[in-house]
Amino acid sequence: MLWVKSLHIVFVASWFAGLLYLPRIFVNLAMVPPESVAEEARLILMARKLLRFTTLLAVPALVFGLWLFLGYGIGRGPGNGWMHAKLAVVVLALGYHHACGRLLAKFVAKRNTRSHVWLRWFNEVPVVLLLAAVILVVVKPF
Repeated sequence: MLWVKSLHIVFVASWFAGLLYLPRIFVNLAMVPPESVAEEARLILMARKLLRFTTLLAVPALVFGLWLFLGYGIGRGPGNGWMHAKLAVVVLALGYHHACGRLLAKFVAKRNTRSHVWLRWFNEVPVVLLLAAVILVVVKPF
């Protein structure tokens, strides 16, 4: 079980590293002047590759997490309300990941309407999600 837990932690940390950096690329994309075609193309290429890699990291993170929950029973049974909250955080993280993909599609189609300021705030969401997940797993407040 400790191997599975270790791999879960590594892949979650890696997944969130991508979720933390991808919106920073979006901030830079939102600030690219219209005449800087090469800069925009480079940033879009970076964002596409990072989104693909981040998605590949999310899959084992979820698989190992499900293995811990369903296979080893971690967080199951009475007195484990923290796990329900953590699963809600995971759903929100998956939604955020999906939202990043939608934002990238808008940048590719040159239909982005979000400002760099809005994207800077958007970039803070995974910090809050990661903080909530860690507190729920370590502290188990309920």
